[in-house]
Amino acid sequence: QVQLVESGGGSVQAGGSLRLCCAASGRTFRNYIMGWFRQAAGKERNFVAAKGWSANTSYYSDFVKGRFTISTDNVKNTVYLQMNNLRPEDTAIYYCAAGLDLPYYDSHRKTYYYSDSGASYVYWGQGTQVTVSS
Repeated sequence: QVQLVESGGGSVQAGGSLRLCCAASGRTFRNYIMGWFRQAAGKERNFVAAKGWSANTSYYSDFVKGRFTISTDNVKNTVYLQMNNLRPEDTAIYYCAAGLDLPYYDSHRKTYYYSDSGASYVYWGQGTQVTVSS
């Protein structure tokens, strides 16, 4: 049974940091794209970041670029989201997800674009709450 279990959420003041963890189990995720999404109260779910499990490339939404970092640990079978310089608008439930859609490579910009659509991800965690106070 595939499971994605998030942890590491909590309450922090603006400017602080948190590291979210997503423990993956039930299958080999080596060929999967791992993503983080978030949903604030009363709002739709939004893409945060993604990377190939075994890849060195990653992709971020403009709202978090330069502040958040997604990474994977093959030994611990865990995906991380390091969040620095947090802002009140980062307050949301954060979800880990896994999918198989390959990224698009823009040869002119030399950039890999991973899917930012929730429909591309087939496995989801239960979410972890992040609250940032001003």
